[in-house]
Amino acid sequence: MDSRRSLLVLALMFISFLVYQQWQMDKNPPPAAEQTTSITSDVPASSSSSTQIAPDSAVKGRIITLENDVLRLKVDILGGDVVSSELLKYDAELDSKTPFVLLKDSPEHIYIAQSGLIGKNGIDTKSGRAQYQIEGDHFKLAEGQDSLSIPLIFEKDGVTYQKVFVLKRGSYDLGVDYKINNQSGETIEVEPYGQLKHTLVESSGNVAMPTYTGGAYSSSETNYKKYSFADMKDANLSINTKAGWVAVLQHYFVSAWIPNQDVDNQLYTLTDTKNNVASIGYRGPVVTIPAGAQETISSSLWTGPKLQNDMAKVANNLDLTVDYGWAWFIAKPLFWLLTFIQGIVSNWGVAIICVTIVVKAILYPLTKAQYTSMAKMRMLQPKMQEMRERFGDDRQRMSQEMMKLYKEEKVNPLGGCLPILLQMPIFIALYWTFMEAVELRHAPFFGWIQDLSAQDPYYILPILMGISMYLLQKMSPTPVADPMQQKVMNFMPLIFMFFFLWFPAGLVLYWLVSNLITIVQQQLIYRGLEKKGLHSRKK
Repeated sequence: MDSRRSLLVLALMFISFLVYQQWQMDKNPPPAAEQTTSITSDVPASSSSSTQIAPDSAVKGRIITLENDVLRLKVDILGGDVVSSELLKYDAELDSKTPFVLLKDSPEHIYIAQSGLIGKNGIDTKSGRAQYQIEGDHFKLAEGQDSLSIPLIFEKDGVTYQKVFVLKRGSYDLGVDYKINNQSGETIEVEPYGQLKHTLVESSGNVAMPTYTGGAYSSSETNYKKYSFADMKDANLSINTKAGWVAVLQHYFVSAWIPNQDVDNQLYTLTDTKNNVASIGYRGPVVTIPAGAQETISSSLWTGPKLQNDMAKVANNLDLTVDYGWAWFIAKPLFWLLTFIQGIVSNWGVAIICVTIVVKAILYPLTKAQYTSMAKMRMLQPKMQEMRERFGDDRQRMSQEMMKLYKEEKVNPLGGCLPILLQMPIFIALYWTFMEAVELRHAPFFGWIQDLSAQDPYYILPILMGISMYLLQKMSPTPVADPMQQKVMNFMPLIFMFFFLWFPAGLVLYWLVSNLITIVQQQLIYRGLEKKGLHSRKK
């Protein structure tokens, strides 16, 4: 396979990849929901909809603030819901100096983390939520302090309920525990729940950089599965599972409820199209607390960036929310290598260049075999032309004679394909790395490239990449005989450049450097072949 045909194959694979991923974003059929016990009548609901666990009420309680060194949370003491989370280490926009807000509660956009106790003796009922008490409005982790516990207190019928929030230094994992002291003289039963309530929105982005906003879950049967808002509108999720978690994802960030992993939980979604909101949550088993006894019900809420190593410590498979797609087995080691090199060079752009050099070095034996095969094929062109003239339209005989010639000359006509086929999975793996790895968000290179995860603002890298592809194409030693194919190939660098205008600058940098290295490798290989007499005169 000559290099121009290889480029055409690569282009077709590339365009097919873009079409496929857009199709996946537009149409991602939901898995069949398991039918389990439905949310029963003792679950709080608003008068307008029986599908809501927590009532939709215009009434709100006093808001308190909880803060550690990476998170600033706002909690409504009516119900104890987390209604805002500010990520103090991440800017909302590049160099904005304003923290990124993940959870929020506004008329235009609702994204909050609700939790409570329902069931026979639940304190979050149809008539309203628990009105907790606490002294103070702002609670901050002090210097030298590793963790901070903030208890909200509610008393009812001789039972004291404490909803305790636990903040840890440097952590986006918020502990949410219920400590129940039953001094009522009777046995009580409660069921914990937690849910993420979000305005119904569509996934955004463009063909080159689509971004997913929607639900996801993990169960004993499924390590990780997206469940979009469109899926929720089609069929509500209802799965019984031991362990597991539920989450809402968006570009680079995630919020997830992680219930007690040692008990059976029900994972569910609820949709209220009238109010344009949906919820994905869990419902724990009935907890029985005898008279005079105390009980603790534990859960945690992750609300922050998709930090793979940290999330893996919080719950099994939570790190899979960094979704590399089918290329995960390539993306994970590439990301590890990229992170390792960045730790040495302290610049993500330089790290990308280094990773490109490593990848091209690993693939060099295949690249050499590719160009050697192409050179041998070129040497056989006179004999192949003679066969065409001799056998004319007898394609079967022509094919037999060509295969015989390849065998005699020890030439593999597909020898140039493998490097091209390997390039695409690596490219896709790097693509998803840039789409998913929050470490690359707002990562500068130099000069005008101040965010490698965003497109080049002046399109300089895509233009340089297009020029490099044109040079690589022109340096190809084998001409394309078909005039139509020749015209298509002449436009290929322009087509690639057009697509890459919207790609992350870091990915374009990788492709540009890869092309430049290929040009150098090509020249070195052909010079070596010329010395051995394997390569005929250049064009």
